[in-house]
Amino acid sequence: MKRRILLLLVAAMTMLSLVACGNAPKTNGEKITFVLDWTPNTNHTGIYVAQEKGYFENAGLEVEIVQPPEDGAEVLVASGKAEFGVSFQDSMAPALVGEEKLPITAVAAIIQHNTSGIISRKGEGMDRPKGMEGHTYATWNGPIELATLRQVVEKDGGDFDKIQKIPSTVTDEVTALKSKSVDSIWIFYGWAGVKTELEQLDTDYFAFADIDPVFDYYTPVIIAGNDFLKENPETAKAFLNAVTKGYEFAIENPVEAAEILCKANPELDEELVKASQKYLAEEYQAEAKQWGYIDEERWNNFYKWLNERNLVETDIPENTGFSNMYLPIN
Repeated sequence: MKRRILLLLVAAMTMLSLVACGNAPKTNGEKITFVLDWTPNTNHTGIYVAQEKGYFENAGLEVEIVQPPEDGAEVLVASGKAEFGVSFQDSMAPALVGEEKLPITAVAAIIQHNTSGIISRKGEGMDRPKGMEGHTYATWNGPIELATLRQVVEKDGGDFDKIQKIPSTVTDEVTALKSKSVDSIWIFYGWAGVKTELEQLDTDYFAFADIDPVFDYYTPVIIAGNDFLKENPETAKAFLNAVTKGYEFAIENPVEAAEILCKANPELDEELVKASQKYLAEEYQAEAKQWGYIDEERWNNFYKWLNERNLVETDIPENTGFSNMYLPIN
């Protein structure tokens, strides 16, 4: 009798184990193209970790990582030529509305908070937005970029029109600041800011999200095509389950994750990659309940701000352009 009970318990445990394993969606050798937003960097580490560690293979996926065409990842994903890619909530905005809107959806936040801001040489008064008055700023002349800068400068009591805006030709922020070809630059601290530290360039810096919560939007994000998501939800879930594991590994093992990224892309500066990886290990998930989660209120607040300032062709409706439904359920 005891032996029969023991066998039943073992069988029950085996069934539970199989059910648990079944919770991770798996496909059968499906091919996925993932298009980057730029050259490989630490924003992308989780993708390369998932590739190297076999997370994609275990999910039944064959993933090809490609660099973007001139018109960016959004068009490639929207057209179905790539299933997933990297974009940004601000640059996605014009693509979500209007006659030429693109059928794309953000399905995961790569970094939980906006880590961008303005960097300048230390001691020149640009540690706050007002201090940019009378100094040069390298601009891309983007409507959202300039409206963001105007708001933080004016909120600090400064005159936006007194900033000397020059077309950006910056390819290396450290060189540009050292040569004094420009006084201030919009950067993402996890790469360019870390690089200034490594090269022992003393700088001042302020982050947009620290000045106004409306600028704590999602940048970068993973996007997918709407048709692909509708027709292949289980494949999307399998992919994002593997990617989540990749970023979770990078959070827990930043040095090894950096080495994996450099192995796949030997042209990268390993010292910079490792320093950047340590910085981003704290930023990928931050305080969110899981990696990749997109907070509805923060997403909507930024697009509401764009609507109020007529920075998009037509107003972006609430809850447009993102979904958490393809992330693993925690």
